[in-house]
Amino acid sequence: MAKLTIVAHIKAHADKMELVKAELKKLVAPTLAEEGCLQYDLHQDNDDPSLFMFYENWESRALWQKHMAAPHLAAYSKAVEGAVKEFIVHEMTHIT
Repeated sequence: MAKLTIVAHIKAHADKMELVKAELKKLVAPTLAEEGCLQYDLHQDNDDPSLFMFYENWESRALWQKHMAAPHLAAYSKAVEGAVKEFIVHEMTHIT
């Protein structure tokens, strides 16, 4: 089975950028320890610092979906409620 690549874009409200950044950074360590997580890299846009991106690789879609229900993601969602302007997730299949 092909691994799953996730590209997630998180756009914070400008006045909440540092809050969102701090909460996103908290996700990295526990996610990397999850079953099936192969890569979980957080990026911040150089021209628009309120835009963040996760580049993720997972062994399977099922394990990624398990991640999406993890307690640390629920805590993140609660902490940034009202601070995120846009959240877009692209599920992609690694082909080469």
